[in-house]
Amino acid sequence: MKKDNSQFIKWFEEISIRDIPLVGGKNASLGEMFQTLTPQGIQIPPGFAVTADAFSVLIAQNGISEKIYSLLSKLDPTETNELAKAGHEIRALIRSVGIPQKIASEVRAAYHQLCLRSGIEELDVAVRSSATAEDLPDASFAGQQETFLNIRGSEDLLTACLNCFASLFTDRAISYRSTKGFEHSKVRLSICVQRMVRSDLAASGVIFTLDTESGARNVILVNSAFGLGENVVGGRVDPDEFFVLKPLLGKAGGKKTVPILRRKVGAKQVKMVYSGHGSRTTRNIEVSRVDREKLSIPDGDVIKLAEWALAIEQYYSKLNGHDTPMDIEWGKDGRTGDLFILQARPETVHSQSSSLQQSSFVLKEKSKILVTGRAVGAKIGSGAVRIVNDVSELGHFKNGEVLVADMTDPDWEPIMKKASAIITHRGGRTCHAAIVSREHGVPRIVGTGTGTEVLKSNQAVTVSCAEGDEGFVYEGNLSFIEEKVNWTSLDKPSTKIMVNLGNPSQALKTSLLPVDGVGLARIEFIISEYVKVHPMALAHLDEISEPAIKEQIETCSPLTK
Repeated sequence: MKKDNSQFIKWFEEISIRDIPLVGGKNASLGEMFQTLTPQGIQIPPGFAVTADAFSVLIAQNGISEKIYSLLSKLDPTETNELAKAGHEIRALIRSVGIPQKIASEVRAAYHQLCLRSGIEELDVAVRSSATAEDLPDASFAGQQETFLNIRGSEDLLTACLNCFASLFTDRAISYRSTKGFEHSKVRLSICVQRMVRSDLAASGVIFTLDTESGARNVILVNSAFGLGENVVGGRVDPDEFFVLKPLLGKAGGKKTVPILRRKVGAKQVKMVYSGHGSRTTRNIEVSRVDREKLSIPDGDVIKLAEWALAIEQYYSKLNGHDTPMDIEWGKDGRTGDLFILQARPETVHSQSSSLQQSSFVLKEKSKILVTGRAVGAKIGSGAVRIVNDVSELGHFKNGEVLVADMTDPDWEPIMKKASAIITHRGGRTCHAAIVSREHGVPRIVGTGTGTEVLKSNQAVTVSCAEGDEGFVYEGNLSFIEEKVNWTSLDKPSTKIMVNLGNPSQALKTSLLPVDGVGLARIEFIISEYVKVHPMALAHLDEISEPAIKEQIETCSPLTK
């Protein structure tokens, strides 16, 4: 594309990873991939960046930058009421001055050009934040600023851009920067304007090019749910999970070689779809029981996404000169069936840990199991339960309590880091809140379904995410220890060490030990843990005459779905 003379607009074709100071981490990554990976067949929707220089010009109006950083310099971010008051005042200041005319004119012109390139008079676009300190190897800033979807028309786009600029000062973003040691005045905001992928008519989700819990590098985790991807990244649904084995990718042409190690059907309670334009652009609707019980994408899509994710990881690893696991968002267009990569950033927890040492949490005793769910962050925490039904109740939360809620969103970040553990009804292991929990070292159990019903306020519990894929909430404050081992201090024997493992969910974590192999497939474990029904009952399901028994089999076994 021919470059124009815009001062505040950069097209993806003009951007590379070197432009983070100007366009932020998200835009820089999109530009880098757009230029280098789209020729390899990886599809990325076109778009442009409103640069961080535009943000600087905006807050220079009427001297509001001095007011903003004066407020922040006096702020104690651990005081949630004080934080909320300062954040509200700063965002109101930014909205009050509006976007300068020169910047507004360039945004209108760029949007018009994007519409012309797409052959659509008024194109639907996504408006996302891209901070200059975002998507770094040690700080994801996941979900800290706002995203606006299904924006149509230049005036609605300008409103979304103004709100996006203001979101650099959400309560959660201010708190996160303070926790991570970033100076507020050194962080600026760019905006990503990108053609919408109609995943409201299909599915979307997140990919990690490692196992998010153990850090094992030989697998790819693909999460998927129906509708726009905000529900997956926001933790509002329990998504489908697919584990793909990297060494088998590219060898899936033959019938005997399928790289998908495991499929897990998630609840996928709601899906986000279009809802007109203007002030309300999206809405959530319930997913039918039939759709909830089936996988949201076929194996072919899973394999293609995994191949793309591996290519992205290999490119960034070569670019950075070291192994770079990636966190990737994707969408499927329901009109065309095409898959698209929407953004990619480095994974921020396991990529920073040393492979030369192992830290393990071990329960020294057990008690009654109250609740189970998906484990996030292989640690253990204990404390008194604090059930939070609404954001207005966050001010009552105390350090060391166990946060229990239907779901959390990034707005809850200021108290998430105070919790000894977190338990939610909904959410997946790749949502923004799960990423932030890992970064803060807080164990979290998602997708319990019954946490707020079974658990009671002030009840003492122990939350264990250290026993594999499944997380357990035990009654009482149980004793546990953290064991740390440095492999460099141990002599490795000449004999190869192989591990026989009865619990498949521990296989990836165990493979990270200094061993030469992990294995053991016992048919009774496979039947009891995964099939869940006697094989003969499945083989002769049509011959079972009692409806109640047949319904129970169809409900409990994943092989009947």
